[in-house]
Amino acid sequence: MASQLTPYLNFPGTAREAMSFYQQVLGGDLDVMTFGQYGVEGPGADGVMHAHLRTADGFVIMASDLPPGQEEVPSGVTNVHVSLSGDDAALRGYWDGLADGATVTMPLEKQMWGDEFGALTDRFGISWMVNIGTGEGTQG
Repeated sequence: MASQLTPYLNFPGTAREAMSFYQQVLGGDLDVMTFGQYGVEGPGADGVMHAHLRTADGFVIMASDLPPGQEEVPSGVTNVHVSLSGDDAALRGYWDGLADGATVTMPLEKQMWGDEFGALTDRFGISWMVNIGTGEGTQG
């Protein structure tokens, strides 16, 4: 198997809701395993120990709830953005879906490099950047 880089997101008890939302927006197959499936009993057993979303476009997102007893997302998580880029018209639909309940920090619009770009923080606190190539600019 070739190496790959995959975002792994942590949530304070909302991983199942967030990953179901991302599946609704991006499509794909979602697998969810709980802490209880791996022996945790009591409060937190129904929390998400690991979730894995793989889409037809080849996107992969993994996530979990914080482990039982951990109350806050570790510091430093807020300096990460998930980036979607390409020249596919589907990206506009992904933007529209992610924007539902989000705080848009930069509207999706044509930028000086020629592409359409926008940024938002979704309703689960995850920051996203979407870049739709027009053939004029360069994508990262």
